[in-house]
Amino acid sequence: MSLTLKVEVIEHFFGNIANQKGGIMPTLTKKIRNSMVQSVKVIFFVLLMFSSLSGASQAPMETAKEQKTIYFFSGMGADSSVFKNLKLPGYHKVYISWIPALPDESITEYAGRIKSQITAPNPYLIGLSFGGIVAVEVSKQIAVEKMVLISSVRKKEDLNKVQFFFMRLGLYRIIPGVLLRRTNFLTNSYFGARSQKDKKELKKLLQNTDISFFRWALKSIAHWDNIESPERTIQIHGTADRVIASRLVHPDYRIKGGGHLMVFNKADTISKIIRHYFRD
Repeated sequence: MSLTLKVEVIEHFFGNIANQKGGIMPTLTKKIRNSMVQSVKVIFFVLLMFSSLSGASQAPMETAKEQKTIYFFSGMGADSSVFKNLKLPGYHKVYISWIPALPDESITEYAGRIKSQITAPNPYLIGLSFGGIVAVEVSKQIAVEKMVLISSVRKKEDLNKVQFFFMRLGLYRIIPGVLLRRTNFLTNSYFGARSQKDKKELKKLLQNTDISFFRWALKSIAHWDNIESPERTIQIHGTADRVIASRLVHPDYRIKGGGHLMVFNKADTISKIIRHYFRD
């Protein structure tokens, strides 16, 4: 019932009371009776007004769109700091924590365990590099609304066959961990770290790398067998990526000059693409 209609009903009700012949009201003088009626009408009017305003203020809350959750899968053993330059306001962000891998565990089996960290229904996923591969496997096991792969791949054939060959040989097992954590001009070039800031970030990432997890990841990639592209997924790749060769993938968006670490130095461009995709 509208506020105006409510007031008309009250006025009609008290008007009838005022005109009654019997009861207490006729014993009062006309002036006092009218004053009492008007006072009561004002009180009821104020109560009705606050009641209507309260209902109006609650309506937007009831119809407000629920905040969506984004789950982030970082690169091989890296932490959530790799995503720090992305600007994605208005979303609930959850950063997946890497868990220790079992010695002979496949990526599919690993995804089956790490998916327990995803509790929101129909979430958005963002996967970076190796994290994108894990996100692909997770998306095959739970309902995902949308997914974004950054510097990553959709399926096995997008990976370099030469890299596959050397990973299957297991040569990475004989490389000392201290060398895997060390940066030099070769690693900087390979990962596309050109500026001093990028080199500093790469050094931090490699120094914090879990060597046992790193070796398991390479082994599991060598035996990854996914041949189907995930649905509701976009792929963002840099034209200068050497870790995952740009010429082998077929991304939805190519970032000119972007290397494997473009999530740091091309974050503004990547953020705009993701925001547009999630809003679409």
